[in-house]
Order: sequence, then C-alpha cells, then structure tokens
Amino acid sequence: MVQIHTLPNSPPKQNLSFGKQPPLAWAAILFLVLFSAVCIFGGAAGILRTAYVIISFAIGIFLYVRYPLLYTGFTWWIWFVTPFVTRLVDYKSGWDPTRFMLVSQYLVTLLTLHTFLKELPKSLRQGSLPFVLAFLGVFYGFLVGIIKTTPFTAARGLLDWLTPITFGFYLFIHWRDYPLYRRTIERTFLWGVLVTGIYGIYQFLVAPEWDVFWLVNTKLTSMGDPEPLKLRIWSTMASPAPYAAMMMAGSLLLFSNKTFIRIPASAIAYLAFLLTTVRTLWGGWFIAFITFITSLKAHLQMRLFITILLMALCVIPLTQIEQFSETISDRFETFSQLDKDDSAKVRQKIYEDGLNSALTNGLGNGVGNTFIVNKKGILEPIVIDSGILDMFFTLGWFGGVFYLVGIFMAFAKSFQYSEYRFDTFMAASRAISLGMLSTLLGNSGMLGMPGMVLWGFIALAMAGHKYHVQQKVIRNS
Repeated sequence: MVQIHTLPNSPPKQNLSFGKQPPLAWAAILFLVLFSAVCIFGGAAGILRTAYVIISFAIGIFLYVRYPLLYTGFTWWIWFVTPFVTRLVDYKSGWDPTRFMLVSQYLVTLLTLHTFLKELPKSLRQGSLPFVLAFLGVFYGFLVGIIKTTPFTAARGLLDWLTPITFGFYLFIHWRDYPLYRRTIERTFLWGVLVTGIYGIYQFLVAPEWDVFWLVNTKLTSMGDPEPLKLRIWSTMASPAPYAAMMMAGSLLLFSNKTFIRIPASAIAYLAFLLTTVRTLWGGWFIAFITFITSLKAHLQMRLFITILLMALCVIPLTQIEQFSETISDRFETFSQLDKDDSAKVRQKIYEDGLNSALTNGLGNGVGNTFIVNKKGILEPIVIDSGILDMFFTLGWFGGVFYLVGIFMAFAKSFQYSEYRFDTFMAASRAISLGMLSTLLGNSGMLGMPGMVLWGFIALAMAGHKYHVQQKVIRNS
C-alpha cells in the first residue's frame, strides 16, 4: 500500500481519506438523487429544470470546499448522468429546446476556476505552464468571441473550452494527494462504465421511449434510427462521441484495476464501447492501448496479458450474439471501405473546404462562433468534425498556438517520466490522454466530456510524476 506523507504546508488529510468523509456529504448527494427521482416519477418533473441546476451546484460548492475527493467523483458523475436526467424531464414535461439543465455539469466543474486563479502565481514553479498557456489561448478566443458574437454566446462556448483545462489544473495541483485521487478516479470509472454500459446495452436493445423522444426532437440523424437494434448508443450522455470518450478512458483504466469486478465490468464496457460505433474513438483506444502496454515493466506486461485474456473470454462471446454482431461487424468493415463511407467523405470535404480558411484565419472567429441563434432565439451548435480546424477557426493563430503549445508541452513532459514502469494507473492516464489527443483530426476532443478526459488524465500523469519524485526525496532524506 502506498504510504502518504504529509508535507509542510500541505492540506490536512482528514478531509481527504475515504474513511473519514462524514454522512452529511453523502446525504447531500443522496438528496439530489432522491429529489430528482421523486420529481420525475411524481409528476413534477418540470421543477427539476431549475432545481437540478441549483441543487447540484450547491452540492458541488459544499464538496469543493470541504471534501475535495468527493467533489472530484461527484463532478465526473454529474457529467455521466445529467443528460440522462434531462431526457427524462423532457419526456415527462415536454421538450425544452434550450436544454438548460445541461449547464449543471459545467457549473459544477467551473468551481475549479477558483483553484486555478488562487494557485496560479505559485503553480508555475510546480510545472503548471501547459495549463496556463491553454487558458490564455482560450481567454483570447473568448475576448474575440465577445466582439464578434455576443457575450451570451461567447460565455456558452467558453464553458466547453475552459472547464476541461481548469479541472485538469485542479487534479494536477493536488499532486501531494495523488494516491487518494488515483483511488477516487479508479472507483468512479469502474462503476461509471458498469452502470452506463448496462444502460447503453439496454438502450440499444429496447430504444426506450425517452431516448427516442429526445432523438426525434434533436433531429440528429447521425445517431441512427429511433428503434431497437438501430441506435448508435449514447447511454446516459448526450451523444455517442462523449460517451465513447468516457468508455475509452474507463475501459483502459480497468487494466490497472485489481478488483474482481473489473472482469464483468470489462465485458459490459467493451460491448457498449463497440456499440457506440464511433470509429475515431476506437482508433484512439488502440493508440492508447499500445502506449499503455509498452510503457510497463516486463512482469507487469505479463500480468496485463493474463487480464486481457480473461477480459477477451468475457467480451468476445457477447459480440457474437446476433443482436450485436451485425452492427459491430458492419462498422468494422467500413475501415476497409473508407472511399465508400459517407462519414469519411464528409470529413474529407470538411478538410478540403475548411483547412485553408482555418489556417489563414489569423484573429479567429472567437469562442462562441460555433453556435448560432435560430429563429426562436435558441442557441444551436455548428458541428465542426475536426478538433484541429475547430481550434484555429475559434482561437485563430494567436490563441491556437498558445493552446497547442500548452498541450504539446504537457505531453512532451509526460514522455520524460520513468514512473510508468511500476505505476500502472499513471501509465494508463498518459495513454488515455494520448489516445484522446489522436482523435483531434476527426473529433473536437478538447471540448466538453472529451476535453475532460484529455486534460484530466494528462494532469493525473503529471501529478503522479511529481508525487513519486517527492516520495523519493523523502526516502533519501
């Protein structure tokens, strides 16, 4: 078991350990769950459109101030389930085109901006420059967005761009408590992939009425047909890509998990991940897996191969079931027929039409210019299916260079660490973030949930390195 040493001026550990979290913190979380359930099934779902936002934010503040570990897990779960709660509310109380409830996940995460601003002066000496550079690039884009659009649309776009950076910074700056945060993330994603995976498979087989209602009203034809066995699953989240990003991270973390439940969880997780049919994230997973396995010591690689074999024995039979096999195999076949694939043609067209425009857009269009206000006065997103193009369209050369330098500085540092050889979680964190980085060519993987994965896990790798270095100093002193 890793020993945790209290360093001078470090925060007290009594509010961080798992065993000493008071019932009041869990009671607050349970209240949100029960209140939401009572409103949805008790005929008062409409109340949640405002109440859910207020209550989740209030709980987030309480946990952020008093119990950082619970706050971290709570933040991830808010991202996992809020779109699902929103769909249930819409199904019970009528379609809300503003989707106001979805602001909950951003508000809870945005609390970490306080940590960023508070710790910024001294954090630069600890290696936080990548986060600061990315923040400056986004802030520049926000200023341009205010000028070129409106403060409202710029602020809405800022939530997508900023929250992953500040959350990653939050995880990094707590590097002294890395073992505790590691356990929190492992447990959160273990249960996250299990719960959302089970629901995702159910969603594919049944096509629940609330999901069909949401799909029909959003008119997102790229997510399949609103009937059983024809959906590209998105489980409890808003669309397949964010869900696939979460499942890519969670399924890889299962390799570093030592509990028995990781075996059945992996069967559920990988089947659900395949049913998203998001090829960009499949490719990101493959890159992450190769990075992960090649970074470990030989004896850990052998142990990992045994785990992989056990997982494969659970996953492969499930993928051969008739209801699943056709969807999965048809999607895999498109890898060899990209010249005939509509999705690949669309991305090629996007690059043909947009690459020159993006790279010659010096000032950028500004944060918020990926949203338009429709005739009803409602914000609608403009889909740019490329993180690279989106970055330069939005931030321009000035902001885009700052953002990219921040990302590549973080990854350049991460490839200099040696602790991956014995810390499998740290190795998995770097691999996950690298896999997400590789998806930027075909996915805006730096925004929203994908951005949380990209910045959150590279931050954990950086935090792990600082923790192990400090422990080595302590042992040698």
